[in-house]
Amino acid sequence: MTEFILASGSKTRAKMLKDAGVNYTVQTASVDEDTLKEALVADGAAPRHIADALAEMKARAVSFMHPQALVLGADQILVKDDKIFSKASNQQEAEATLKELSGGEHRLISAAVICQNGQAIWRSVDQVKMDVRPLSDTFIKQYLDTLGDDAYWSVGCYQLEGIGAQLFNRVDGDYFTVLGMPLLPVLDFLRRYNLLPL
Repeated sequence: MTEFILASGSKTRAKMLKDAGVNYTVQTASVDEDTLKEALVADGAAPRHIADALAEMKARAVSFMHPQALVLGADQILVKDDKIFSKASNQQEAEATLKELSGGEHRLISAAVICQNGQAIWRSVDQVKMDVRPLSDTFIKQYLDTLGDDAYWSVGCYQLEGIGAQLFNRVDGDYFTVLGMPLLPVLDFLRRYNLLPL
């Protein structure tokens, strides 16, 4: 059977695959995401293209080391009012992110790319619209204190599968896309490659 590799250190993506019954190994990609992202933003690339390009870069990097394997790369972009957000690295940045998202809508774009022999052979990009309720400074502080370092795992500092559900009025789109990967299309691909039963 063809080896399937997740080119991501994301605990959430790994759990999604495991919970769905997928056999895989993990190898994180040593790539400079920030430089590519900055270059694409500077060139005026669409957010969908940025997410797709970052996902492909991760998958390709690992695919060159394991050419026969199917390698999955994924990435996520958050956009509000044409501003592209990055993951917070500390509580101050997380507070600033949540204050900007408070009381408005933003888009969350998740991309997945599968490579073999260093070439992309499949890709999927999905988008979700997120409506954040007005958040008080007190709530934001308590929320981040509760999450701790887990707030820095996702670009929006939220975990919809847990306490992060309290942030939203409404979510329009696929649940798995919010978590960081369009899982259902990935599973469909794996069935077509006989890595999951039909």
